[in-house]
Amino acid sequence: MRLTTKGRFAVTAMIDLALQQDEGPVSLAGISQRQNISLSYLEQLFSKLRRHALVDSVRGPGGGYQISRPLTKVSVADVILAVDEPLDATQCGGKENCTDEGQCMTHDLWSSLNQKMLEYLGSVSLQCLVDKHRQKDAEKDAGKTIQFRDRPVGLNTAAQA
Repeated sequence: MRLTTKGRFAVTAMIDLALQQDEGPVSLAGISQRQNISLSYLEQLFSKLRRHALVDSVRGPGGGYQISRPLTKVSVADVILAVDEPLDATQCGGKENCTDEGQCMTHDLWSSLNQKMLEYLGSVSLQCLVDKHRQKDAEKDAGKTIQFRDRPVGLNTAAQA
């Protein structure tokens, strides 16, 4: 079982798009720069995402891509499956011909894992990932604030001496 670069990059690009799209259509060149993903690779991924109605393209100056439905209605599983990324832990690809005799002894185990992966990834929305990203950014920014007081206000030890 493995999630390949195609699925990882598609999810990463969709999160980037979700974070940027409030300012209008987002260019693939911008996503490419921010996420260090090849522009030609993004073009291939977004062609598939568009065919699966996950994104809309806007042509012309200032054009780019927008997510076509509310972020709460787009799951990670939707994105991964749209780019033809198989989520399969079985050795046989689900065909039940693992061995010459048919199913291997662990086929049901791996099939169950496939189902659990799809259920989990189907339960994680882009909105959830965007919210977590923004929360992490806010926490990181909060950690950078400068604290000028390291003792409670009103305690003047020099005046008490």
